[in-house]
Amino acid sequence: MKNIEVRADFDPIEEIPSLEGKVLFITGGTAGIGAETARTLAPHGPLHVYITGRNRKAANALMEEIRGKHSSVGMTFVEVDFTSLASVKESVQKSFKHERLDILMCTAGVMTQPPVLSKDGYEIQFAINHLAHAMLIDVLLPTLLRTARAPSSDVRILSTTSMGYGIHPRSGISFEELDAQSPMSRFMFGGWIRYGHSKLANILYPAELARRYPEIKSISIHPGVVATDLMWNQSWQTRWFIHITCWMQGLKYLTPHQGCWNQVYCAAVAKKDELVNGGFYYPVGLHSPDKLDKTASDEKLAGRLWEWTQRVLERF
Repeated sequence: MKNIEVRADFDPIEEIPSLEGKVLFITGGTAGIGAETARTLAPHGPLHVYITGRNRKAANALMEEIRGKHSSVGMTFVEVDFTSLASVKESVQKSFKHERLDILMCTAGVMTQPPVLSKDGYEIQFAINHLAHAMLIDVLLPTLLRTARAPSSDVRILSTTSMGYGIHPRSGISFEELDAQSPMSRFMFGGWIRYGHSKLANILYPAELARRYPEIKSISIHPGVVATDLMWNQSWQTRWFIHITCWMQGLKYLTPHQGCWNQVYCAAVAKKDELVNGGFYYPVGLHSPDKLDKTASDEKLAGRLWEWTQRVLERF
């Protein structure tokens, strides 16, 4: 794969192949990176694009925009509440109508939320960023596997994570607190620790998925520091922390379009045999296991997270 760092003059849109006949599913597709991904891939002829969210007005506007330019592309909005696993399961089962699914992009997420619980009783960031996507994958897995068995198939699952995963609890995944349905309160940097906790899961779970279902390419991607509403809607203290961290590391903010580059590259531009199954990808298209700490590379921990997650999903 090309060794391309994020830079203003590189946009993978010029290298996207035809997506004719392919079905795509993008969570968080009504705004930010998800919406920009839909806009970027639609011109290349996918059969159908599913997007999820809670803002029907924004979804309708995006679908109208895409249909106006690319009338052959089918679009479906799946209105879903990611704080409820029952809602995720019911909405996807009701709305997904195709016999194939080629690319699933788990992009939706929240950051540095207060210590509150989801409707199911789990810390809100872990519930939305990890559990809701795990439920989505579980519901769509039979279709993904069926598609993967077809001749010349190329099925991919992308999970959006963050370098912020490194602020995870010392234990990695804090199963004791999860099982106790605790909001994981912390005196210092609580929101960031909970965020890192969920983003660590977004690295471990795809890696375990790849080990269990090698016929599907399952990877995690870091989009970079992207100037979306996810960041601008944070408190001034959180924005200040992000600004200082970026300044210290020499990082620049990316636009939403630049923020979708890594996802688009790994979903469509990179050839199937170029991707390392279960790998972590840094912008743009760089397989970067060196950027993971021992916890994020721990296969035993990934297996334990998988088993814990399956027990949760079975309740719904």
